[in-house]
Amino acid sequence: MDDRKNKEQYESEAHEEKIADADEHNENDVEEETDSKEKVVEEKGEEVAEVDEVSKEQKRIEELEKENKEQYDRMLRIQAEYDNYKRRTQKERINERKYQAQDLANELLPVLDNFERALQVEITEENKGIFEGIQMVYKQLLEALASQGIEPIEVEGKQFDPNLHHAVMQTEDENYESNEIVEEMQKGYMLKDRVLRPSMVKVNK
Repeated sequence: MDDRKNKEQYESEAHEEKIADADEHNENDVEEETDSKEKVVEEKGEEVAEVDEVSKEQKRIEELEKENKEQYDRMLRIQAEYDNYKRRTQKERINERKYQAQDLANELLPVLDNFERALQVEITEENKGIFEGIQMVYKQLLEALASQGIEPIEVEGKQFDPNLHHAVMQTEDENYESNEIVEEMQKGYMLKDRVLRPSMVKVNK
């Protein structure tokens, strides 16, 4: 009877031990599973953090590229503006040198007109010397002006050109073609390729 009790007690203790071992094993499994889940969550968190960091870096790169493009475009505009300014000032300097005699020429045109009127007087023995002197000075003045690119506009045998001539009279003459200049009323002058004063002319219809 005692042996039976001892056997039952042994079996009971062994069973309790198995249950305890099972509980401990289950607890270990739960702990391991929890640790595993926590590790997975931690790894996922690290991955998310890495993705966020990469996203931030990519965004920063895009911002820098945009800023770089804006700076480059601004530099191109500044360069273009400088080139335009350089060409404009260079052209102005060339024109200034090219037409530097314009103001003086405009002042001298009335003087030339007076010389031409003086040379239209009737030549006599009394005024011949004066006439030749005036003619000589007039010729020298024309040569000085020509050296600066100032020359009379040719009208003899020319067709009327509104860019060069100013028609003040019209006539009908069979000896001239239509629109041909018949007579010069006042001499016109050019400064190189610029009209200082158009010629005043009579034109055939």
